[in-house]
Amino acid sequence: MITFIRKYKLVLFAGLLLMASACNHDRSNPGYAYMPDMYYSEAYNAYSPNPVFIDSVTMLTPVEGTIPRGYKAYPYKKRSYPDQLRAGEELINPVEANGISLVKGKAQYTIYCLNCHGKTGAGDGFLYSSKKFKAKPTSLVDAYVQGKPDGELYHIITMGSLSGLMGPHGGQITAENRWMIINYLRSIAK
Repeated sequence: MITFIRKYKLVLFAGLLLMASACNHDRSNPGYAYMPDMYYSEAYNAYSPNPVFIDSVTMLTPVEGTIPRGYKAYPYKKRSYPDQLRAGEELINPVEANGISLVKGKAQYTIYCLNCHGKTGAGDGFLYSSKKFKAKPTSLVDAYVQGKPDGELYHIITMGSLSGLMGPHGGQITAENRWMIINYLRSIAK
C-alpha cells in the first residue's frame, strides 16, 4: 500500500513537472505544432482554382434551401398591399427614439435615403433634382407617410414600395437600423 502511494506521488510529481516545463513565456514562439497540416493550412483566393474540390471551385454557393444561423424569414410578401397593412398592424418598433438612435438613424438615412428623398425628406434628393430620376420620390415628412404606422414604414423599407419605384433595402440595411431610420423620419417631420 505504501509503495502504491509513493508511486502515485512520484507519477503526480512527474506530471506536474512535465506540465510546468511545457509553459512557455515567449509569446512570439507558439511552441511545437502537433498537427502542422491543420495549423498551417493553405488558403485559396475566392475565385482561384482549388484542388481540394472535384469541380475546382473555391467559392461554393450554399446548398439550395440552406439559411444562415439565427435567420428568420420575413413573413410578409413583396408588393402586397394587404401584407403591407398587416405589417403595419403587427410590427412594433423595438428601438426607443432617444438621442443615440436618432443620430444613428440620421447616419443611415444619409447613406441610404438622402439621394432620393433629400436632406429634409421632402422628396427632392439629388437624383430627382438632377433629373436622373424622372418620378418625384414620396415626401417622407408629409401627413401621408407620417400617418402610417412604424411597421408599415419598416415593410416599405424592407420590401420596397408597391409601385416599384423604391426598391427593397432589406438586404442592405439591418433590421435595427431600419427602425432607427423610422425614428429619425418621425423626428424630422416635427
